Amino acid sequence: MNARLLAAALSLALSLLGQSALATPSTLQGVVRDQQSGRPIAQATVVLGPHIVISDERGGFSVTAELGATQSRISARAPGYRSSEHVLPISSDARTQPNHSAITLNLSPLRAKGVYLSVYGIGSSSLRGDALALIGKTELNTLVIDVKGDRGLVPYRSAALARAGLGPQKIITVRDMPTLIKDLRARGLYLIARIVTFKDDALVAAHPQWAVRDAQGAIWKDREGLAWIDPFQRAAWTHSLDMAEEAAQLGFDEVQFDYVRFPDAVGLSFSRPNHGPDAEAARIAAIGGFLTAARQRLTPYNVFISADIFGYVSWNSNDTQIGQQLEALADLVDYLSPMLYPSGFHLGIPDHRNPMEAPFEIVEHSLRRAIQRTGLPGARFRPWLQAFRDYAFDHRDFGELEIRRQIEAADSVGSSGWLLWNPRNRYGSAGLAERKPQP
Repeated sequence: MNARLLAAALSLALSLLGQSALATPSTLQGVVRDQQSGRPIAQATVVLGPHIVISDERGGFSVTAELGATQSRISARAPGYRSSEHVLPISSDARTQPNHSAITLNLSPLRAKGVYLSVYGIGSSSLRGDALALIGKTELNTLVIDVKGDRGLVPYRSAALARAGLGPQKIITVRDMPTLIKDLRARGLYLIARIVTFKDDALVAAHPQWAVRDAQGAIWKDREGLAWIDPFQRAAWTHSLDMAEEAAQLGFDEVQFDYVRFPDAVGLSFSRPNHGPDAEAARIAAIGGFLTAARQRLTPYNVFISADIFGYVSWNSNDTQIGQQLEALADLVDYLSPMLYPSGFHLGIPDHRNPMEAPFEIVEHSLRRAIQRTGLPGARFRPWLQAFRDYAFDHRDFGELEIRRQIEAADSVGSSGWLLWNPRNRYGSAGLAERKPQP
């Protein structure tokens, strides 16, 4: 979908939701610039109340809106940068007549380099403390935090869980999430809220009518014994969307949807046919519909949105049987995060059949192919990299050489950073550059 058409559609949707009555219509003109270089930033998203505009090739934008009686907030974001919010004070004189203003929105460049912490990891003083200590001495600047984990757990007391009929919460690992978020942001960290979407055993238990089923009609369970939500069930989307909005309200910079796909298993039953000539288009439409709904819900917060995708999605022209088709996803999110773990490439890639001997090539070739296919700049991709022991080939530990080669590959294509995955949440400095002293 064209970016400007998407912005117009979202603006209309938000207008229909109803906004509080504001004051006199004003035309606000401005430019979005790179804070370091001063260069204009094209295709930046600018949000003023219910209004959304996209900056032009010169970074310029113009929006006519009713500014608040005392102040209005305008925010901007662009891939490869931190988002920025500004308060527009409105004087009493300015409210008596149309206000034609100009403003410069400066965005600070950012290449997110992060590690993942699970529901238990973020709540553990030991694991969280180790991650923060590592961030303090290396190039890391980002935390990916489970807001809704693989088993549907949420680390803090969540109103969204209660609305979904999933309370009372038996496990709470973070007693005061707002204070923790405030502390992490004070450290200058970029914060990503990971939301496991259609893999949700707890939601299936509460709403079995939404479950993916096997050929015999029983609730299907994956290799971990967990049930999945049927992505065709639009009513089931609400819980993940509520969690996403809650994350935005908490102050996360980005919402990342994981398991935003159909299960990678055969012979399953869904609420609509998943076979035949129209099945692939239906799967793609379901995943795209969810991400579009997420964009509509999150637009007032102007947070970044990303989606985790299978590594082979970069190589397969179809939807990989899971609803993830690369070109169809390209305009739906700010960042695509392919999971480029060499251990996950069981067939290798062309010219590199042994992934263990080609960590650089797995990452570099996959990203270049994705960039070529979509026409997107490298800054729209932020891959997941392997920081765990191989499970599929020779069971080697991924140490300094393997991690550094993956990082170098991501850097070589101009990606918007990279994320390290270790399910045990244990990371070392091997392969990471030391933090440069502040001038």
